[in-house]
Parts: sequence; C-alpha cells; structure tokens
Amino acid sequence: MMGEMMGERLWPRGDRPRRAVVVLFAFLLPALFIAALLVARPSEAGERRHGLSAFGELKYPPDFKHFDYVNPNAPKGGRLSMIGTAGVITFNSFNGYILKGDPAQGLGYLSDTMTIFDQLMVRAWDEPDAVYGLVAHSAEVADDKKSVTFYLRPEARFADGSPLTAEDVKFTLDILKAKGHPIYRLALKDVVGADVIDPYTIRYRFKGQALRDLPLIVATLPIFSKAYYSKHEFDRSTLEPPLGSGPYRIGDFKQGAFVTYVRRKDYWAKDLPVNRGRFNFDELRYEYFADRTAELEALFAGAYDLREEFTSRDWATKYDIEAVRTGKIIKEELPDLRPGGTQGFFINLRRKKFAHPKTRLALDYAFDFEWTNRQLFYGAYTRTESYFELSDMKAEGPPSAAELALLEPYRDQLPPEVFGPPYVPPKSDGSGKDRKNLRRARELLKEAGWRFENGGWVNRDGERLSIEFLIFAPTSERFISPYVRTLRRLGIDATIRRVDPAQYQQRQKSFDFDIIIQRYVMRLTPGVELRNFFGSAAADASGSNNLAGIKNPVVDALIEKVLAAKTRDELRTAARALDRVLRAGHYWVSHWYNDSHRLAYWNKFSRPPIKPRYHRGIIETWWYDAEKAAKLAAK
Repeated sequence: MMGEMMGERLWPRGDRPRRAVVVLFAFLLPALFIAALLVARPSEAGERRHGLSAFGELKYPPDFKHFDYVNPNAPKGGRLSMIGTAGVITFNSFNGYILKGDPAQGLGYLSDTMTIFDQLMVRAWDEPDAVYGLVAHSAEVADDKKSVTFYLRPEARFADGSPLTAEDVKFTLDILKAKGHPIYRLALKDVVGADVIDPYTIRYRFKGQALRDLPLIVATLPIFSKAYYSKHEFDRSTLEPPLGSGPYRIGDFKQGAFVTYVRRKDYWAKDLPVNRGRFNFDELRYEYFADRTAELEALFAGAYDLREEFTSRDWATKYDIEAVRTGKIIKEELPDLRPGGTQGFFINLRRKKFAHPKTRLALDYAFDFEWTNRQLFYGAYTRTESYFELSDMKAEGPPSAAELALLEPYRDQLPPEVFGPPYVPPKSDGSGKDRKNLRRARELLKEAGWRFENGGWVNRDGERLSIEFLIFAPTSERFISPYVRTLRRLGIDATIRRVDPAQYQQRQKSFDFDIIIQRYVMRLTPGVELRNFFGSAAADASGSNNLAGIKNPVVDALIEKVLAAKTRDELRTAARALDRVLRAGHYWVSHWYNDSHRLAYWNKFSRPPIKPRYHRGIIETWWYDAEKAAKLAAK
C-alpha cells in the first residue's frame, strides 16, 4: 500500500514504503490480538474454555478437528523459497523482541505466523479475533476480568526435549516487560504479573479498566525457555539460533543473502487440531536482495519460488514473459479482506515547524493523488481517507448520537469540523498542477503564521519552511519526487534524504526525521496497539509506532473508550469517534490501498479451496505439489 517503497508479506495492500519498522510492528501484531485475565480466588473464576475472543464469540466448538481453511491431509515436504519483507536487505540478529539489531525474516514476529516459538493460544484467521488452545488446552477468565488462568498441556516441549512449563510462561512475561522492545512494554503495562499455580497452570493479573484485550495479548505472546536464557543474554543481538518450541528451527543462513527454517519432524504439537493441515513445507527459505529489480529478475530466473508484488508499475508491465504466458509462473490476485491499513507520509509534530495543523493540512493540499495514481500506479489504487479504511470502524457522515455522546465532553478541545462529516483529503483535477488546491495550500500557510519572503515561507523568527523526506529505498523517489517538485513550486524547501537501512532504522527509532512513510494495519478488533500508534505515552518512547508524535488528551481518552468497549457496537462507536479526531488533526498525508494480494509463483504448489479470510495463508496452509513440480521440471 505504501507507494512503491515498502511492502512486505504481512501488509499486502498496494504500493507501500519498504521498511523494517513495519516488520517490527508486524511481529507484535499477533501478540496484540489477545488478553489474559487473572482468577484471584476460585469464587472469581469464570467458565473454562478451549478458546478466547474479545467479545466471547467462538466459531469452532471444543471438539473441532481442524480449521476450515486448511487441508488436514495436505502432504508434507518440499521447499518454499520466497521474498519476505520487501526492502529489508540484510539481518544481523535472530532476536526480534528487543530494540537492538535487524532481525532475520520469518522468525514469527515478522509475520502473523509463529514459526520458532509456540504460544499459549493461536489465532484463527477466519474470525475477527478468536484464539484457540496450543500450549494451553484451555483458559478461564475471571468474572471481574482482572485475571486469566491458562491450563497447559504437560506434553509441551522445547526443541531440545525439555518440558515447557508455567515457569517458562512467567519468565517470558517478566523478561519482555523488563527488557523487551518498547512496543511490548507498552502493550503489557496493564499486566501486573503472572503467578505459577502449579507446573502447568499460570495466572495473569491485570489492572485498570481497559481489560478486554489483555487475555488475548498474553495468550499470543511467544514463549521463551527460562533455562536457555539463564545462560544467554536476552537483550543481546545475536546470530546464535534461539531455542524454540514451534514447528520450525533455524537452518542454514548467510547474513545478507538468505535464511532457512527447517520443519521439525519431532514437533510436539503437530497433530493438535489447531495445527492439522498447517506448516506443510519441510523448508522455508527467505531470500535477500539489494534492490527490487534484481529481486524480480531472480524470480524469473527460478532463483526462488514466490513473490508478492507491491509495485503497481511492475505488476502492470513486467510480467508479460514466456514463463507467465505458458503457466510456468502463476500470476494472480487473491482477495485481502482485512482493513485497508494506515499508510501515508507521517509528519513529525516534534518539529516546531509542523506544530500548526494548518501547516500540515497545506501539505495535504499539495499532494496530487489523482495524478500520481494515473501516471505512476496505472490507476490501481484508491485514496485512503480513514485510519480504519475498509472496516466498519471508519467514520462517515455526521456523528451519530452515540458518537456525539463521546465527543461532546471535549467540544472545547476539538476543532468544530469534528462535529460534522469527517475530513477527507482534497481531490485534484489530476493535472499534477492543480492551481485551486495550491492556492488553498498557500492560504493555509498564511493562516498558520507563515509569510512569503524571497521565494519561500518564513516564520516570525525568519526561519524558512523546509521539509526532508527520509527514505532508504530508491523506489520511493518515484512518487515522492513529483510531490517534492510541487512543494518547491509552492515555496517550500523540500528535499529527499536517502540513507542506508541501518541509519534509517536508527533515525526512525529516535524520531530523527521531518516526514517518513509508514503503514500499519488496524485489527478487526482494535485494541491496545492504538496506544502505541497514537497515544501520548508512546510519543517519546524510542522505537514506538507513534511516528507523528501525537500528544492529544482527547485521542488518549477515546483510545481508552475503544479498549473499554464491551460490545462490538460500542467498539465501532468509539473507533469512529477516534477516527474523526485523528483525521481532523492532520497528522499525515494519506496514501492509498487496494484489496488484493498480488502474487507470482512457480507452478509447483497447491492450496486449500478456502482461503483464510484475514490472512494470506501461504506458509500456514499451502503445500509442495510433487506432481506439479514434476510437470514443471519436464517443461
């Protein structure tokens, strides 16, 4: 989605910025799907269940045999070689749960699929937020929602054969809260602690009022070995493969070239209902390339098997080759039914020059999406309007009575437009030089206190308005450069600064940029991750995803309303109210979206007839088809 620059496996929605930080968030997304509740006394215990969801709904009964979107009889074997997070060109660590280092692709936290580490429960990808028992066969949420108890399977094992117990689960929580990436520490701040009831029973305790998501969060955390990390530093970047308990282990790798994961034949949970028909490849291999052109040429040469295309120009023009025409390479689009994502140019409010919302709004008027879409993207995209695009959380029309009830207490802190139809980006005439929009941008700059002097805009201190777009991939320049030319025509000193990936990551973590491109995907049940995206506490937390530096008490209050929602109707109302306030804040210049995964792969794989509704499903549900592979080899 992020214009030709980012794009990776987890975020398949159009041309997007290529960045490892999205990856960093991607590894957290699975954990943010869940919440755990403590049972302080037996009298407080709730119903023990085989799964959890935010509002209690579960599709699958206790005796279900497998998920509907898998083939339980899928053959095991073969290799899947692919591109992981596009734009990530190297790695130096197999630890992605800390702030240090550039983690390798495919460890689990880089996608929605855990490959190395098991979890207490795993996500069902045909439900909005349900999870079902893996390491834990069941869970019990206290009636007061202040705790959750998980009951572990005694047969759970780490890859070295050692038992996986409640002590390991407690250790995981403690180490993530103490030394984990700031994203984890923020997500777990209302998890007071965990108590080991016995070797196979663990109870989490919560505080505060936003309790709904906490059981899901703790249920989907990776589980680390306490014994292993008593001999290894947790908060250290390392290329020593960690001890896991999941379906794969790290195999061969070469820094900057490839990393492989080998399916464990002795995986303890391979026959559980949640795993039947999943993880069918004997080997997963992630390839690294320095640029996108080499990446595409390598696919055509057969150097790897599968690629998701994030560049609309390449999708429209580069695949007209013999291998595609004859069916050796399959080119297809699979529906992506998840929310459209929050992608755009994020404006750093920590910089004084962007403090006034009309300055930020002027930047929106200067961006000609209609021209960009037609001239650069072959008309493939639709402009993003909402932070909850393609979901029923998107605000539309005037606020409902229920939304007004949430917004009215803050009327004196909000711009008047919040109480009317939500802000939508301006449309242009598609010429690339829309005079009407540029005229409006100049008016907004004047209203924000800038004055035009000697060919540029200056503030009361005589400082010129300058903007630097921070990137690390040259492909981004394709759509940023026309925007930069328009800004210069407007009188703004706009430039593009391209740095190497390591420097980019460091500058992003420390918020050392004017404007940066990023994309997030909102969950179907938005929750605690909103604090990390938009909350004031995250604005100054190194490595957080609040790139714009939003510090707005009304946003904070509405996020808590989202977290406290007890029904989906309440959730929708609170999310729509939040969407209105965020859109009126002009914290970004939004990008675009599409609603499909654009895939190209060599014709040697098969998949179930049903695709998981909210997931690509490739690693989890596809399999190597020996018959197809033989026909392909014969050709």
